Formats: sequence, structure tokens, C-alpha cells
Amino acid sequence: MLLRICSAAILASLALLGSAQAQSQLPLDSIQIRSLYRAPEPRDEFVRQCAPHMLGRWAHPEAVCGCLHDHAAATVDDPDLRQALLRGISETGVPTIETDWVPPSKQNEIGPTFTKIAKPTLQCMFEPISN
Repeated sequence: MLLRICSAAILASLALLGSAQAQSQLPLDSIQIRSLYRAPEPRDEFVRQCAPHMLGRWAHPEAVCGCLHDHAAATVDDPDLRQALLRGISETGVPTIETDWVPPSKQNEIGPTFTKIAKPTLQCMFEPISN
């Protein structure tokens, strides 16, 4: 009989302890839930793909990749050319556009696109990072 009472007391205390712990944990707020399911930002994904190509060439590969992304996104107005340029940089670490990445009607704009981004690209790659 004593064994049954002790067993029941232990089980009851374990059940109460588990219930108290479950209630003491705060539920996730909406910001935490959104951060769990947030898809990576396009810029962050670009930098993640680009940076390995920059290792050994630049002291701050993430900064160079971020700068290239920001200038390409701001300078190149055409979405097809911008996407092709970003793809080229993220895959090779240098501004590149393959002709088959853009529609045939826009392939003659590849050269002017490189002219447009030449100065910002050089600034990203060779000017020191300002804090």
C-alpha cells in the first residue's frame, strides 16, 4: 500500500512539474515566428554565393560583393540585364554577362551596361572600405 501511495505521489509531482515548465515558457511572438520562416534576402543570398569567389583576392569579400550588388541593382535599369549581371558576378566573382542569359533583343545592350557599371565596379573593388 505504501508503495502505491509513493508511486502515485511521484507521478503526480512529475505531472505538475511538467505542466509548470510548459506554462513558464513564453510563447513565440510574431517577430520570432516570421524570422523562423523568413526566406533569405536576395542581397544576402547574392553575397553568400559571390564571396567564395572573392576569397584570397580581397580583404573583405562580403563588402566587395555587397557593394557590387548594390551598384548593379541601382545602376542597371533593365531587369533582364541586371539579373544577368548579378548572376555573372555571383557565379564568377567578376562582372560577366553571358549572351544566352538575356533575350536576343537586349544582347546589343550588354556592352553599354558594362560601360555604365565600370566606375562603380572599380570603386567597389579598389577603394578602401569607409566606416
